[in-house]
Amino acid sequence: MCAVLTESLIYEILSVVEEIPEGKVASYGQIAKLIGRDKNARLVGKVLGMSEYYGTYPCHRVVNQAGRLAPCFHDQRELLLGEKVEFLDDTHVDMKKCRWDC
Repeated sequence: MCAVLTESLIYEILSVVEEIPEGKVASYGQIAKLIGRDKNARLVGKVLGMSEYYGTYPCHRVVNQAGRLAPCFHDQRELLLGEKVEFLDDTHVDMKKCRWDC
């Protein structure tokens, strides 16, 4: 079954993103699971890519399951470093230390 992108679904995803505390990160799949759509991690990424049209959300706190930063989000690393998020290397967050336990 294909997920239909509705305003309600967009705000459901963004409301979860809004709950990620400063200094923590969540994965796209983790957010998908929290809204009951385990197989829709890519949909979460799509919504985050257009989040600016819906308000201001801490989308920089979302990475892939391995902790890799979004390739086209050029300020993401600096924003996370400003929140004291620890990195394994230039492009990967230390998920063991910084993953949001929700």
